[in-house]
Amino acid sequence: MGWYISGAAGLNFMQQEPIRSIGNVTTNTTGNNNLNVKFNVGGLGVLGGGYAFGNGFRTEFQFNYRYNGISSVTGPRGNTVAFNNNNNGGSEQKYGLMPTLYYDFYGVSPSFVPYVGVGLGYQIVREKLNVGGFSTNTTRGALGTQAIFGAAFPIESVPGLSITTDYRFLAVVGNRTYNRVTLGNSYNHAITIGVRYAFGATPPPPPAPVPVAAPAPAPARSYLVFFDWDKANLTDRARQIISDAAAGSTRVQYTRLEVNGYTDTSGTAKYNQALSVRRAQAVAAELVKDGVPKSAIAIQGFGETNPLVPTGANVREPQNRRVEIIIH
Repeated sequence: MGWYISGAAGLNFMQQEPIRSIGNVTTNTTGNNNLNVKFNVGGLGVLGGGYAFGNGFRTEFQFNYRYNGISSVTGPRGNTVAFNNNNNGGSEQKYGLMPTLYYDFYGVSPSFVPYVGVGLGYQIVREKLNVGGFSTNTTRGALGTQAIFGAAFPIESVPGLSITTDYRFLAVVGNRTYNRVTLGNSYNHAITIGVRYAFGATPPPPPAPVPVAAPAPAPARSYLVFFDWDKANLTDRARQIISDAAAGSTRVQYTRLEVNGYTDTSGTAKYNQALSVRRAQAVAAELVKDGVPKSAIAIQGFGETNPLVPTGANVREPQNRRVEIIIH
């Protein structure tokens, strides 16, 4: 929640634009030969600033700039007039403000945040073109609309900073007339990479020291096995603790062993529930390898509930990423 700034750059791909008319001749209609302008791959730059509301929605005002050189003009009967350079063939530039509404899908993954966006604004289109004896190098304004699909990848070491990548579709709708040459709709497809920085983001608390289980007095009754973030595989230290628990179970008269899995609060509750079960299953399988009868083990997953260290939501806490072995 709060203010942020963003920037992005990438490649812009333009669909061919229809030439609606040249002078008094109307084209691209029934009974007339089609005329279209084709473009080279161009570049795109975007600068923006906005506000995130904390519920997934955010608004952003963007200034965008696109440039594409003209590669050719298709003429009557399919003939193509090719241009070797922009001075001869021309170019099309677009720039303007585009207010945009975004929605961020938090909780999908702890590593990235997908987002979608829609925008509506005013675009200035500068056309440099020489075709059919008519040349122009001027600008016209038109309505523009865009749709965006992308993902942000937070940089954990720099709170508030994210790397972004997205696909952007921009349509400049309506006819534009330049010195008696009229062009139709302009459709743009872009792929970008950028950065976004949210002001006021606080760094996460320093990680707690990796806990080391103290030797339990004989006969042992409870053992704790800890896990790395978002992992269910066993470390060497974890296997040693499980081996001690298996050996300790032979020194007491037990009826069953409870193997209870837990997670911290980072990620979604549904994901954490499944992760806690996988951790408990990994510990139970190791106990069986160490000689504990499978029938004596009860496996449960409690997700992010019952933390050892109480925290808020979306907090990585090493002491909460655990499996507890209880010998009854």
